[in-house]
Order: sequence, then structure tokens, then C-alpha cells
Amino acid sequence: MDRRPIGVFDSGLGGLTAVRELARIMPEEDLIYFGDTSRVPYGGRSRDTLVKYARQDAAFLRTFNPKAIVIACGTVSTTALDVLQAENDIPVFGVVEPAARASAHVTRNGKVGLIGTKASIRSGAYERALDVLHPGVDVTAKACPLLVSLVENGRFRPGDIVAETVVAEYLASVKAAEVDTLILGCTHYPLLRDIIGAYMGPDVTLVDVGEQCARWVKQQLELDGLRNERAGAGRRHYYVSDSTEDFSALASIFLGEDVAGEVEQIDITAY
Repeated sequence: MDRRPIGVFDSGLGGLTAVRELARIMPEEDLIYFGDTSRVPYGGRSRDTLVKYARQDAAFLRTFNPKAIVIACGTVSTTALDVLQAENDIPVFGVVEPAARASAHVTRNGKVGLIGTKASIRSGAYERALDVLHPGVDVTAKACPLLVSLVENGRFRPGDIVAETVVAEYLASVKAAEVDTLILGCTHYPLLRDIIGAYMGPDVTLVDVGEQCARWVKQQLELDGLRNERAGAGRRHYYVSDSTEDFSALASIFLGEDVAGEVEQIDITAY
């Protein structure tokens, strides 16, 4: 039994989709979340900048002596996972492989859609992973840079004409490709799941990268003997690099519990 916490980081609010699922399937685990809200979004940054940010985010989480780090960010997972895995002596998990595995399993016609940040799409990481798991798969990828900002500003509910219009414009080419599976390649995007699902239609399976990553993490921790098997619920702590109030309000809505007293602001540039 390993009682050390699991560290999770993302550029902002999106990584809470992974936290929510981690807490659901491993309720006894302690979770430390860092959202780099002062530098969100990560999607338009250069690789060098993303590696720098990823190293700082991981260094902050390492101060809590975690047993594993989860990169709950599609952008960092596609550009800096290998760097963090090489530089850390604990397991570091990303969202690409678990999502690719799920997509390869559920697609019926071999046509998979992918939406993500500019950096994620530019990396080609999902396509490479899918090609290994499902040779010949046809991937239609689309960068959706505005979606992270919509989510971070609370514009993700059905009926929001701005969110619905932006989603329709981005996904038109993906829908036209007749995909039967769509990878939500950024952990922010599941907050737009209802809008995206309504536009794509009931015959398209949406793959939530945060959900798939959480399942993968549980499986790997069990294989490595790193699970916390105590009785009772684990603790949750949240850290951000900008306003705690803005984060707390949206996080509480999304997680379904009040996190206001559990969020602290830190200076990530010190790491």
C-alpha cells in the first residue's frame, strides 16, 4: 500500500475532468491538482515553452512527494511527456495512449475524428499512436484554439449561442468526414460534451481523454503495487497560479462540490 498522493496538472480548469474521474474510480487516493491559470491556454505555445512550463508544473507537484504525476493536458502530453518521463523517477502518465487505445477499440468504420489545441494537432501524436493500434485508420484532425477560452470563461452550457456556433464551425469538416468516433483531445473539451455530442449526432462515440487516462492510471498503479488501499475518502487539494476565486467558482460547479476553501495560489515561476 502506498499512501503518497497522486499529482495532477493542467493549464487551467480542464484537468478537473481527469480529477473527477480519478476521484470516482479511486476515491481513497489523495489528489493534488495544479492548474496553471495565469498562463492558460498552453495550446499556442512553442515546444520549448511547453517543456519549460511542464518542468515547472512537475517540480511544484514533486514538493508533495507524489507516487505518480498525471499530465491532464493534451498539449503537454503530446509535446513533453517523454521529457518528464526521462527526468522523473516516478511514473508520469499522459492522455494520448489511453485515448488512442479506447478509440481504436470502439471505432466501427475506421474513421476517427480528433480535436485539440494547435500544439496537440501539430505534434501528430494521436495519429502515430492510432496507426500502431489500428493500422490504416483514417484520422481527421482539427485544431480548435477557441474552445479552451470558452471553457475557462464558463461558456460551455447547451443553449450558449456563442459556444454552439464555435463548435459547429470547428467540427463541420470532421462531421463531413463521416467519423464514428471523436477524440476530445484536450481535457477542457469534455465540459463542452453536450454541445459537441448534439452537433455530431448520436452515432458518434465521444472519447474523453481525461476519463480514459484516469482508468489507465488506476490499472498501472495496481500493476505496480502503488494503490492506497485504506478505507475512507482521500483528500483533495487544489493549487492555481492566478485568482483562486475564479477557479473555485467554476471548479465547484463542475466537480459538484465546494472547493473554495481548498484552493491556494502559488508562484509557479519559482519552480
